Amino acid sequence: MAITEIPGNGAMAAQTLAMDGFAQAKIVQREILAVGDSFRARNPWIASHSNAIGFAIFLVSCLGIIGTATAYGFDLLPAWATIVIAAFFMSLLHEMEHDLIHSMYFRKNALLHNLMMAGVWLFRPSTISPWVRRRLHLHHHKLSGTESDLEERAITNGEPWGLRRLLMTGDHLLAIVLRPIATFQMLGAFIDAQKNATPKEKKAIFYENLFGYFPLGVMHYALWYALIAYYSLTFILPVFGYEFVLPQQLQPALGVANFLAVTLLLPNFLRVFCLHFVSSNMHYYGDVEPGNIIQQTQVWTSWWLAPLHLFCFNFGATHAIHHFVVRDPFYIRQLTAREVYPILRAHGVRFNDYGTFFRANRWAGTSAAATEVAPAMV
Repeated sequence: MAITEIPGNGAMAAQTLAMDGFAQAKIVQREILAVGDSFRARNPWIASHSNAIGFAIFLVSCLGIIGTATAYGFDLLPAWATIVIAAFFMSLLHEMEHDLIHSMYFRKNALLHNLMMAGVWLFRPSTISPWVRRRLHLHHHKLSGTESDLEERAITNGEPWGLRRLLMTGDHLLAIVLRPIATFQMLGAFIDAQKNATPKEKKAIFYENLFGYFPLGVMHYALWYALIAYYSLTFILPVFGYEFVLPQQLQPALGVANFLAVTLLLPNFLRVFCLHFVSSNMHYYGDVEPGNIIQQTQVWTSWWLAPLHLFCFNFGATHAIHHFVVRDPFYIRQLTAREVYPILRAHGVRFNDYGTFFRANRWAGTSAAATEVAPAMV
């Protein structure tokens, strides 16, 4: 009998409820793998062309960003459309980076694999190096929602909601500047959790993360805050009777900076805010049983999340699947989500638990919305 039928069978339903989260997670993993296997059997060309599919998505995304920038440069696209379209393609590159971190593409071809890793970073320069993120992300899978889960804590998971968290959600630098002590404590907890690392290796991990944003992230935020400072001065100083005039020799540089703001900086800000808002709130933190995948994530499927999901590629609706089964690339999760949802529901994975905003993402407690049955946005 399929696991999705268990709630309809009294004896088996009671047995399911009596299982601990670890036993239920094993069943969920087995059932999701079966769904993925069935999908591959129906679509054998996907399994046999995964590298080509991944590279095609990567190439289309890069060309899409370049194309929108070119169209904007020739006044064929307004600024708002450029920002929206580029942010969408950047969200695809985030999914590609995630799959690359799990070595889903060109695992036997280091040149092409690293070329793609470099590309997804180049067009998303506000992020940490994907090579550095690999260690953070694989650790996230081992101890999601715990003190040492630096990847999620860095993007505000577990923080109480307020103005500070809102400011940190879309800006990696502010997430550090507004809590410097906590950031170093997070990094320390992450390093301490690397039990098999020698003291020398732990020191290397510290510096790896300390300089993880160099050089692209440093350049991104230098330009980002230079523009914020410039436009703040041009707006504020006239209020007090002063005028800020940029030196003539810097005017061409301002034009280039404005172009990069529309084609690269602002799309990245939009994408990062949507992704971090969704990811940091659909993951649980603090009172999660270490290694219990049932408690690590929830699933967001409400229709009103569509504007956010547009720029993080439906992340909240499908990422929980990845916590159970890391084998499948993001496009297979999208295509099989509807088949997987009944499996997740049957074993206690929460859906649309928006009480998390009031609990600072703690697992304990839930809301009526957690049992909501909503259509998947796939």
